[in-house]
Amino acid sequence: MPRKTVLHGVHKALGAKMGAFAGYDMPLFYELGVKKEHEWVRSHAGLFDVSHMGQIMIRGEDKDGNSAVEFFETITPSSFETLDIDHTKYTVLTNENGGIIDDLMVTRTGVNAFHCVINAGCKEKDIEWIKAQISEDSDLEFAYFEDWALIALQGPKAEIVMREALGMDLSDLPYMALWAHEDYQMFVSRLGYTGEDGFEISVPNEVARELWERLLAHEEVEPVGLAARDSLRLEMGYCLYGHDIDETTSPVEAGLAWVIGKENTEFIGADTVLDHMHHGVARRRVGIKLLDKGVAREGAPILDGQGLDIGNLTSGGFSPTLGVSIGQGYVPSEYSKPGTNVYVVVRDRKIAAEVVRMPFIKANTKK
Repeated sequence: MPRKTVLHGVHKALGAKMGAFAGYDMPLFYELGVKKEHEWVRSHAGLFDVSHMGQIMIRGEDKDGNSAVEFFETITPSSFETLDIDHTKYTVLTNENGGIIDDLMVTRTGVNAFHCVINAGCKEKDIEWIKAQISEDSDLEFAYFEDWALIALQGPKAEIVMREALGMDLSDLPYMALWAHEDYQMFVSRLGYTGEDGFEISVPNEVARELWERLLAHEEVEPVGLAARDSLRLEMGYCLYGHDIDETTSPVEAGLAWVIGKENTEFIGADTVLDHMHHGVARRRVGIKLLDKGVAREGAPILDGQGLDIGNLTSGGFSPTLGVSIGQGYVPSEYSKPGTNVYVVVRDRKIAAEVVRMPFIKANTKK
């Protein structure tokens, strides 16, 4: 049986088209439909239930003086020593071969305290792997917030909605920063998966429905499902774990070398990742834009100018903002330069395309 978030009944009452995602029965779209939901987020504010994501906390210092900061600089290639408290960093968990176990958001909530949001489809394996890296005699504390919900409000009107619906003036909250209620029963992060300004709100399950309904009552807000969430993130060139990145992909191949801290050379998988940094890689993740009609989906072959197979799309779909089909995929490094002409095969038809820079559209996050 698929699992359900605490807001499952709300989605059903709203007439959502439900579908399986990462072991959960989740809303794919509502009355507006996917395209209009996508456009609503780009112009107003969309409300997403992302409570299927995992939320964990790690804090403390072990008996040998190793801190949570050092722990995160071991399990990820990023640097956290200079990250300000109540600020967030996007990073990846790496395995011994330099592959990506998952990508995640890590927020520093204290000198030696971190809160993480991990992907729904990976949370059990992530938790098992992270706990396995903590030695048995360590004093590092690990907690999983299984009874908390996560609601995302995304779009250019999000700040106004937070002020008018909840009485919260977050105009001074920077991008990738956290606001916590004084009783620590609500955490608001200014970030998201859409490229728009917006917030992810973490609250205990018992107050999630009230929060959802207060936000949804605002005239600028419409509920948005996972289908539009995917097209929104695709326009931004964001990775979807298990598709655009996985345990066989290094951060450098994936175009995520920017998460690697300059001073961090001791993380798990460093030999492979730093070799890729210094000597290059054979393949790279690129953006692909179709130049003719057609919609290319995940798995579509990518051909070079002579018609030779050079890769496959790892994500693909129609961009409502651009009015064309776009995608991501891996190609040999010599084909990764923007402007390179390629073909994408859609239903046995070769469609002209080109390699383009990502994001496909400009981000509209808080400046």
